[in-house]
Amino acid sequence: MKATILFGHGSRDPVWRVPIDTVAQRMLAIDSQCCVRCAFLEITAPDLASTTAELVSLGIQSITIVPMFLGVGRHAREDLPVLVEQLQRNYPLVSFLLQPSVGEDPRVVELLAQIALPAATI
Repeated sequence: MKATILFGHGSRDPVWRVPIDTVAQRMLAIDSQCCVRCAFLEITAPDLASTTAELVSLGIQSITIVPMFLGVGRHAREDLPVLVEQLQRNYPLVSFLLQPSVGEDPRVVELLAQIALPAATI
């Protein structure tokens, strides 16, 4: 069984997480059989460790982690890989795949350019 974790930074403002939750809901609308969860680095619950523990308890054997960052700062470059290494040590029978941050995906860059372009041509 496979699962995807959408991983964000976290915020004290509960509205901040709505876009990530919306992506998870959209994934389920596209494929009702997919297993998707949201997890956060700090402040917002749940964190990556508890989300992973939940998925493993459900029998998930393969987890893809998608960093929901537009920019690739220290958290994406340094903190998250360390967290994933810890998870791999804690769950050696589970396969973990850490994808690049969404901001590195050319499709995201293209979409953002298309959204911003009308404002630049007024």
